[in-house]
Amino acid sequence: MLKLIIGNKAYSSWSMRGWLALKQSGLLFEEIVVPLYDDAWDKRREGAEFAPSSGKVPILWDGEAVVWDSLAIIDYLADKVGRDLFWPADEAARACARSMAAEMHSSFVALRREYGMNVRRSFAAAPVSPAAAADIERIVSLWAEARSRWGSGGPFLFGRFSAADIMFAPVVTRFITYSLPIPRFAAVYGAAVLTHPFVADWLAGAQNEPWVIEKFEQPAPQ
Repeated sequence: MLKLIIGNKAYSSWSMRGWLALKQSGLLFEEIVVPLYDDAWDKRREGAEFAPSSGKVPILWDGEAVVWDSLAIIDYLADKVGRDLFWPADEAARACARSMAAEMHSSFVALRREYGMNVRRSFAAAPVSPAAAADIERIVSLWAEARSRWGSGGPFLFGRFSAADIMFAPVVTRFITYSLPIPRFAAVYGAAVLTHPFVADWLAGAQNEPWVIEKFEQPAPQ
């Protein structure tokens, strides 16, 4: 059976992406949650299971094969079960979805830095830095393009739930946690993501975790 090692569901955005990818694949897998930054964290990540990723999560083991990094996990699973489960069938839509997923993977540094993921908290709206506001504007513009051109088949970016939604799901939770300003259509899309069964399962699991990381329990810096 596949084995996926992830961090805290409340805080680990990259783990969320890897986990959602496994759920989307339909394959059975063993889930191992490793608390981030606890007293045993540094020692634990020196273990053999973490060696290929230098201690980072998520990390997927499939027998002797090992895959780390959320986007690589998506690609690996798509090769196993069929790319149509993860990417749109239309060539132009698929090209856009891949580009959006890759941009999410490599960009939006200010949003990530200033608004850490915490799906168990909700903070009042506060002023947004120019850099984070630019990230939000870009993300919303990507969502608008996907929804207007290819979203007619369902409530997600390309109609049905896909790898693009998996990559942006943690961003949706940040928008909610920090009451960030987004247009109505983006809020409607976000609600669809949060109520998707896989995402809802992840969020429910986060509520039951006993671990608290104080640095992620504070409002965004002003």
